Formats: sequence, C-alpha cells, structure tokens
Amino acid sequence: MQAEVLVHRPVLAEESPRLLVTDPNGVYVDGTFGRGGHSRLILEKLSPQGRLIAFDRDEEAVKAAAQIQDPRFQIIHAPFASMKEELAKIGIDKVTGIFLDIGVSSPQIDDPERGFSFRFDGPLDMRMDTSAGETAAEWIARADAAEMAKVFKDLGEERFAMKAAKAIEKVRTKEPILRTKQLADLIAATLPRNKKDSAQHPATRIFQAIRIHVNQELEQLKRALESAGSLLLPGGVLAVISFHSLEDRIVKKFFEAAANPASCIDPRLPLLPSQLPQPLFNRAVRILPSEKECEENPRARSSVLRGASRTDAPWPEQGVQV
Repeated sequence: MQAEVLVHRPVLAEESPRLLVTDPNGVYVDGTFGRGGHSRLILEKLSPQGRLIAFDRDEEAVKAAAQIQDPRFQIIHAPFASMKEELAKIGIDKVTGIFLDIGVSSPQIDDPERGFSFRFDGPLDMRMDTSAGETAAEWIARADAAEMAKVFKDLGEERFAMKAAKAIEKVRTKEPILRTKQLADLIAATLPRNKKDSAQHPATRIFQAIRIHVNQELEQLKRALESAGSLLLPGGVLAVISFHSLEDRIVKKFFEAAANPASCIDPRLPLLPSQLPQPLFNRAVRILPSEKECEENPRARSSVLRGASRTDAPWPEQGVQV
C-alpha cells in the first residue's frame, strides 16, 4: 500500500506549534515525522530564516517527506533517540525547540503489511523500521513463556499475561505464528473479554505490548528526552504528545525531575541554596484535546500534550533519572 493513500490527521494541531515555536528564526526538531502533519504546521510558523529537521525510523515516512519542497526542511532516517548524534553530523549542537509525537502513526496502523493491527490480516512484523531489527513473529518464535508474560504484563498491563504466553508457547510447537489474525484469534480464544470494556478485543493489550517491545519504544523515549534536554537553548521548548499511560508517565516524571532536581537530595544535608542543583526546565504545562477535536478525530481522545521550556542551568553529565 502506498504511503500517500494512508492519511494521518495530527492531533492537537493548533496547540502543539503554538507551544513549541517561540522564535520563528530558530532551529527546530520534529522527532516523529510520521506523514508530516505537525512538521507542516511548524513550518507555517517559521520565518524564511527558520529551520526544521525531522526524524523518522520508518522508511515510508522518509519517502513521504519528499513531498515537502521547502529549503528550510530536511528529513533524517533515524530514530529520535539518536537525534543528538545525528544533529552533530550536520553541525548542530543546539536547537530552539523539539517536538515528539509518541507511538504508532495512523498510516502504520492502517497498512496491513506492517502488522501493527489485528483489524486486518497481515504479516506479524510491527517494526517501525522495517530495514532493521527483529520482527514480532521472530520474537514470538524464540521467547519463552516467562519472557513473553513479563512483556505482556509490563508493557501491556495485561492481567492474564502468563495465560496468554503459555497459549502462544503451546500453539507454536504445532505451527509458527506468522500472521496478525492468527495471533489475535489465538488470544481471543484464550483470554476473557474486559468486563469494564466489552468492546475491547482481548488481543489489544498483547499487541500493544509486543509492538512496544519490538521497537524498544520506552527506552527510545527516555533517550530522546535526555538528548532533548541537552540540546535545547535556554528558553527553548520541549513538547511531547503521548497516547497511553506508560509513555505519559515517563514524560511527566522527566519534566518533574528536571524542574526540581533538588528533590532527590536528602533534606537533612547541610547545603546552602546555592549548592543545590538548579531547575533544568520550568514547570511543564499539560494540554488535552478539546471535545470538538475528539469528536472529529477519535484518535485524539487519549492524547496528552506536555511541554516546558529550558532554563539556563547547564545540563548535568549524569542527566535526569526517570
């Protein structure tokens, strides 16, 4: 399926650029290009002297970026966790703003060949970068029940994690699990439906957990937040949209720790105020989509935008522990 056919509507489309762009002449980063919805909106707020560097680990997204014919814009095929190293290669060590839209994009979900969704039957891939790494099918084929159960519980918050893992382990001894429908049907036959949300497919949490694990999404997010903090100029803004609690919890804790680094120091220590670590970010704001946007774009319902500006305190070598 061609990338152009798959439409992605950016969430919080007005709020994100407004929060992010503080200097139209600055250098900005869109760490998650997707299909360029937010990138185009950011470019609209930049002057002719402004610059936007986008990142994406998905080759299809990089191809789609060719549609943006703007001298202020460039795309880099790399995960956002590598932004600091990749920017250094093109001579950039400081930026004015960094934007991250975490998670899987609508075109990725809607393309059966990517294997992200059980709404369509397709190969069990789930990699955001199809040129590298282990597929979901390959991981399922090699992981034992204990490893699978831990992933399902930790990353999918699945109550019946071990039951699902053992069912997969049993079935794969008879035949390989290679298709999304094959896995979804197996989980549906194994796990009960959610009593609080009977419309939710029993495989929802399992698919989420496998996708996050295969792409190392939470580790990538932590690295990206750390890189962003060290890259931003004083007054520069980090803005992050997340879609589920695991991601949002990491973002929230990062901003809280960066705004109050002295909180981890024993208050009984006889330290002067000047000896305490200074805030690295100002207090973060939290923005939710409007009711109107949620009605027009159901994907926006679970989105949360958090953002804060950097202070002039030097970024510590040990970083911010989340």
